[in-house]
Amino acid sequence: MKLGIVTDSTADLPPYLIKRHEIQVVPTVLILDGKEYKDGLGISRDEFYTRLPSLQTPATTAAPSIGDFLSPYQSLLDSGCNHILSIHVSGKLSGVVNVARRAAQEFPGKVTCVDSGSLSMGIGFQVLAAAESADLGVKAALDAVEQTQQKSKVFAALDTMEYLKRSGRVPAVVANIGGMLSIKPVVELRDGEVKPMAVNRTTSQADEFILGKLLEVGEMERLAILHTNAEHRAHQLLDGMMQGKSRMSVPRDVLFVNVTAVIGTHLGPNCIGFAAVGK
Repeated sequence: MKLGIVTDSTADLPPYLIKRHEIQVVPTVLILDGKEYKDGLGISRDEFYTRLPSLQTPATTAAPSIGDFLSPYQSLLDSGCNHILSIHVSGKLSGVVNVARRAAQEFPGKVTCVDSGSLSMGIGFQVLAAAESADLGVKAALDAVEQTQQKSKVFAALDTMEYLKRSGRVPAVVANIGGMLSIKPVVELRDGEVKPMAVNRTTSQADEFILGKLLEVGEMERLAILHTNAEHRAHQLLDGMMQGKSRMSVPRDVLFVNVTAVIGTHLGPNCIGFAAVGK
């Protein structure tokens, strides 16, 4: 059986992995100063994060259309795939997976849509697990996705709660407290939702807290260090982990990902975080 793999651009997969595993990526939508962009096209991540704080109108995001899914589904089936796994951002944070499911109805019994319960490389690692198990069939790939999901941790240290407040991803009262205290919050993606974990007075305290959470993961199968135009802080996070534990526990291929603009819209610039899959 030949199994096709589809995801959306919030999975943050590096281009070389997309190419290696022949993954189809459906771009989500970024709306910036009234102009609509396909995620990853027309504006670089560096430019987006530079412009974000000074925008007169807050940036917004949208799910792809049904047609955006119909095309890759049809293309994969036409190329000889017997079935498709379509793995997407948490349904509690976005309508992407629901749009994918509606598109899948056009191909009865041919497409299985999966709510990753995650975002960024929290999705990406599930997609990679599916792709690496694809030759073993649908059930093996779905089992690999589920196991990866259960073993995954996704945390982020934000520079401000302001962007999450705008997006409605956290209760307004929490965001308001954060703004009043000028805190540097740490959040976890858990059960498909953004959960505030800690409040820190300074950036260094937030960095120390998130390093502690990374060290708590223990032995890891996969690791991605995430940031929103904060590469220096991201490297400091990895350096801190390397000093805090044996190098033997660090995956061979650690990914550094400047998070896609569609996610960064809700996090803001100067964030760091990680997505890790424990052994």
